[in-house]
Amino acid sequence: MSDAGMIQLCQEYTSLSPDDIEALLHSAQQVEKNPHYEEIDVFIDVYNEMKKEALVIYHKRPKTQKSLYKRDIVGEDALLKNEPGALRTLETGLNSVKLMAVSQENILIQQSVFPIKNNGKTIGVIILEKGVAEDDIKESNERISDRLPSSETLSHLDQSFVNQLPEAILVYDKYGFLISSNKEAKNLYRRLGYKDRIKNMHYDNLTLDYTTFDYIMYQIGRQASNQTIENETAYLSYYFIIKKIWIEKGGKLLVIIQDNTDVKSKEAEIISKSVVIREIHHRVKNNLQSIVSLLRIQERRTSSSEAKKILRESVSRIMAIAASHELLSKQVEDQVSLYQTLEAVVFNFRHIIQSSPEREIDLTLDIDQEIQVLSDEMVTISLIVNELLQNVFDHAFDSHQSGQVRIIGKKEKSLISITVEDNGKGFDPKADHGDSLGLMIITSYVKDKLKGRIKIESGRNGTKACFTFENDNIDVV
Repeated sequence: MSDAGMIQLCQEYTSLSPDDIEALLHSAQQVEKNPHYEEIDVFIDVYNEMKKEALVIYHKRPKTQKSLYKRDIVGEDALLKNEPGALRTLETGLNSVKLMAVSQENILIQQSVFPIKNNGKTIGVIILEKGVAEDDIKESNERISDRLPSSETLSHLDQSFVNQLPEAILVYDKYGFLISSNKEAKNLYRRLGYKDRIKNMHYDNLTLDYTTFDYIMYQIGRQASNQTIENETAYLSYYFIIKKIWIEKGGKLLVIIQDNTDVKSKEAEIISKSVVIREIHHRVKNNLQSIVSLLRIQERRTSSSEAKKILRESVSRIMAIAASHELLSKQVEDQVSLYQTLEAVVFNFRHIIQSSPEREIDLTLDIDQEIQVLSDEMVTISLIVNELLQNVFDHAFDSHQSGQVRIIGKKEKSLISITVEDNGKGFDPKADHGDSLGLMIITSYVKDKLKGRIKIESGRNGTKACFTFENDNIDVV
């Protein structure tokens, strides 16, 4: 493969810098000059960011014997299911020595994989390959079988019980060689593409958390007491929680690997959906504001005072809903501050007050800032308070009359109460207000949507409307 070909593959399939690519070209030149590589196939692979696999960018065929490959495989992927060592070393930066693999031509081979690093970062791998004869496989299996039996290494545990555990259990001797494992451990490494029997492999060939056996022994040696070493790690597309326990008796290292991939995937899915929902809220808010703009144009063009009033009320309602969606577009949790909710309603309502400069109405908030409401309740509460404020604006004060309006929010046990009170002229709550759309919205929303109750008191000193509802947002201990 020419330098230009290597550069092109790196530019198309990776985000490696020009300096990284130059380091890979230098590694290829060193391979060409090295006499130790004349009897084997040597490859350089990089991480294919599009397919999440290892990508072959260089191949040097042996000079003294026949190559294992009949065709040119540069530009092809080395799949995890066939060649676990390549991706393992790309991911961890650790050597993967003498691992069985299956070539792109479906031939059983043995690979040793070593990282190529630039400024401390693994940018590629050098892969040394040789063929595997049938006698070699048989001899390897016999050697593994002759080592310490599983029943002896896990004598303190019931083997049948250990095989039922969902976690992978591995036991290493004091030199770092695997002497026993359960069924899930074998299944795990099979999923990671390992072709060999993992028994008798060294820890450094099996580790999934970027640590070496020497480093683990160093950590254990520094401990005052025998403590569990636990960490969470990402390996390729997997997530693992790994625990390591040193067993003094017999000098063994017990490793427990819990596959946490499903949990992490669900968390990522929830985050993704949350982002989508927030974007939807943002777009709804924008669309509602577009409708408001059209209604305001219509209000300016109509000569009917009654139509102007209806359009203004409609704008007020839509802005209350839009403000809620604006707040929800910034929320990550399903809980929203009641104070922020009503603050947005008041902010929008002040613009309506400013459109009638002959009235000076002072709006104040007295809300317990600890109160949280569910996002489903938020729009309903905003609309109810908006209608109560609209009623105050329309009926509580005469023209050129100033006044005060106070919004109070409290929580007692599981009940939330919200009160809107003014010092206006009052009205008769018992009178027939059947034609009032605002009052109808207030009553139906409190009863039907919040499953609450509303009480309105009015007299010469003003009106007080209080609605109460059960707070579903209760922490469960």
